[in-house]
Amino acid sequence: MSNYKARAKQELAHRVAQDIPEGAYVNLGIGQPTLVANFIPREKEVILQSENGILGMGPAPAAGDEDFDLINAGKQPVTMLKGGAFFHHADSFAMMRGGHIDICVLGAFQVSATGDLANWSTGEKGSIPAVGGAMDLAVGAKETWVMMDLLTKKGESKLVSACTYPLTGVACVSRIYSDLATLACGPEGLTLIDVVDGLNLQTLSHMIGLPIRPAASSI
Repeated sequence: MSNYKARAKQELAHRVAQDIPEGAYVNLGIGQPTLVANFIPREKEVILQSENGILGMGPAPAAGDEDFDLINAGKQPVTMLKGGAFFHHADSFAMMRGGHIDICVLGAFQVSATGDLANWSTGEKGSIPAVGGAMDLAVGAKETWVMMDLLTKKGESKLVSACTYPLTGVACVSRIYSDLATLACGPEGLTLIDVVDGLNLQTLSHMIGLPIRPAASSI
């Protein structure tokens, strides 16, 4: 039996932040992805955009320093970096739809091995649709990354051969950052980028029920 420890949410946010390149314009989706802002090194220039009309967001404020007139799209208090700007919601969506965002980091209910994304509804009767700007970001950003737990609370894989939930976008996801592994996805399926200590490729593949190509460095 494998002896591994899943990444905590803060560790996962740090892992995502490591891969964001200098000078990138990035949108962080509601939920786990907002934590990434707290792990971008101060010496690295990354411009964070929020769909409610902010460019130049910083990390979350310290307790007691919150300004609830300054919030992200998830209604969480944020900070602004020097040179940051506010603008109309319509301008924000023009940014997203116009291909001006380099990377968006979104949560997901399901992601297919070929990069289809389902993150706005489980399709269950009575569920509340919550698409927000996810569809615009998924197809408008130059790269779409997903940040999520790999398994549901029932132990089922969120990585699937084909999504069964309503789609947000088709073949839009290029990377999946999870609590157990980081994977690339695309037309040829899944490729391992890294995995937590104590968990191997074979066990990971069995866990999600899908084939995974080894990391390029090990081929």
